[in-house]
Amino acid sequence: MFQFYGGSLCARFFCCLWRCLVIKEIQINGEIRAKEVRLIDPEGEQLGIVSIEKARAIADEFKLDLVNIAPKAKPPVCRVLDYGKYRYDMMKKEKEAKKKQKTITVKELRLTPKIETHDLNTKANKAKDFLKDGNRLKVAVRFRGREMGHTEIGREVLDEFTELVSEYGEVDKKPKMEGRNMVMFFRSKSENK
Repeated sequence: MFQFYGGSLCARFFCCLWRCLVIKEIQINGEIRAKEVRLIDPEGEQLGIVSIEKARAIADEFKLDLVNIAPKAKPPVCRVLDYGKYRYDMMKKEKEAKKKQKTITVKELRLTPKIETHDLNTKANKAKDFLKDGNRLKVAVRFRGREMGHTEIGREVLDEFTELVSEYGEVDKKPKMEGRNMVMFFRSKSENK
């Protein structure tokens, strides 16, 4: 711990920074600031509410660490355990949880109301590839100038596009105007299985 006697502002800043970093991590042994804690021994039995000095003495007796596992509880809950092993197990659990996560990305295609049939088929084939991969798809029809007066043409384009990709995807959100764009979302059919 830093010690200063009315010292410089820099020393005070680093002292506060050090304490903040310690508090974010799990508090162990001397880092625990509470006067009393609810103590749990290595076998999992509760020893009740004891002073922090007595809790540290019990941890030393077992030759293990005193770990604050629930700092927000009143009084904080501390457990006597091997901190290195505890941290390793926590990191292993986090790693397993990340492996099981599936990230879904949203791909976007832009169309115009005057799109030709061949161009629409090309965009639909690209959309099928996205949907096969399990991604979500955002299709936007962009209106420029006087096209804003004929949004029904954009809706017809989206309906035709929906028929082309219906084998691999289904409508997640119906067409909706967002500024100068008419936006529609699709999800993969394999996502429901």
